[in-house]
Amino acid sequence: MIGEVTPALQAKVRTHPCYSEEAHHHYARMHAAVAPGCNIQCNYCNRKYDCVNESRPGVVSQLLTPDQAAMKVAAVASRIPQLSVLGIAGPGDALANAENTFETLRLVRLRMPDILPCLATNGLALPENVDRIVDAGVEHVTITINALDPEVGARIYAWVRYGGRRLRGAEGARILIERQLLGLQMLADRGVLTKVNSVLVPGVNDQDLVEVNREVKARGAFLHNIMPLLSAPEYGTIFGKAGQRPPTARELERVQDACAGGANLMRHCRQCRADAVGLLCDDRCGEFTLDQVERMPVLYNIDTRRAFHRRVEVDREAQRVAAQTATTAVAAQAGPDLKLRAAIATRGTGRINQHFGHAKEFSIYQLAARGA
Repeated sequence: MIGEVTPALQAKVRTHPCYSEEAHHHYARMHAAVAPGCNIQCNYCNRKYDCVNESRPGVVSQLLTPDQAAMKVAAVASRIPQLSVLGIAGPGDALANAENTFETLRLVRLRMPDILPCLATNGLALPENVDRIVDAGVEHVTITINALDPEVGARIYAWVRYGGRRLRGAEGARILIERQLLGLQMLADRGVLTKVNSVLVPGVNDQDLVEVNREVKARGAFLHNIMPLLSAPEYGTIFGKAGQRPPTARELERVQDACAGGANLMRHCRQCRADAVGLLCDDRCGEFTLDQVERMPVLYNIDTRRAFHRRVEVDREAQRVAAQTATTAVAAQAGPDLKLRAAIATRGTGRINQHFGHAKEFSIYQLAARGA
C-alpha cells in the first residue's frame, strides 16, 4: 500500500506536473489524442474530435495515429524543454483503445526515453491490461472513480459495455466499480502510482465521494482529485441538457474537507483537454496542430533536455531555501497568529513573474507563520 511520501516516491513524482503541485510550476505535459472510442458513457461527457473552443476533458482538435503522435511528441519536446510527461487521456478511454495507446507509448519510449509515460482510464478494461501497463514502463495511471454505490453510479453512467453487452443502471455501474477497485489494487501491488479522479455531481455523489476517498486510500491510491462537474448546456452532455448544475466552489471545498484523513487530495487540476500541451497554466495545443508539426524540423536532443532539467532542479532548490528562510523570518516577526491571503500571478517556474493585467488566472495562497 502507498502511504507516506518517501524519498523513492518523491523521485517518482518530482517532474510530474499532475502528481506534484510544486512540479506543475516547472514541468509541462502533453496529451496524445490517439484513443477516440470509449466503453462507457458518462452523463457528464460528450467527446468532440474537431473542437478548438472548449477546454475540458474529452475534447480534441485532431485525432492522431500512433506514428503521428510520436512525431508530435518529438516536435513538442524540441520546443518545450519543460516537457516531462506524455499522457494518453482520450478523447475516449486509453484502454478501450489499447492497441493505439500501447503502440504510441512504445514509439515514444523507443525514441524519447526521457519522457515519462502515463495514461488515464475509466478502469473497466484495467485488470486485463495491468501487465501491459507495467511492461510499457508506465509508472503513473489515473483512474476515474465517481461512486462506490451502484445506485449512485447508475445516475452517473448511461451505460457500460462489457462482455459483449451494453448494460444500464445499477448492473452496469456495479461491474464498472468492481473492476475499477480491482484494477487499482493490482496497480498498487505492482508499484504503479495511481491517481483517482472523481467528478463531483451535486445531489448525486456528494456523500459517496467521501467513501470513495477512504476506499481508494485503503487500496493504495497516491492521490485523489475531486473535480467539479462541467455541465454548461453548450457542451451537449446528458447532464448539461438535463439542467444538472455544477457544484459551487464552497460545495467542492466541503467535500474535499470531509475527506481529511483519507487519500491525499490534488487541488491544482485544470481538467485538461485530451490534446493539451504545455504547462498546466499555459496550454499551447494550438501551436502544435498536425499540419504545423509536419513542417517543424525535429530538434529533439536528450542531452540538451537533461541539462535543462538539471538547471530547473537547481532553481527549485534555490527557491526552496529562499522560501524556508522567508518563512522563518516572518514567523519570528509576525508571531503565531499571522493569517493572510495573497493572489499570485505567474508564467510558471515557481516565481511571481506575471503582471496582473496579463494573467489568465490567479493562484490564491493562505499565508501563516508556519508557511503558505
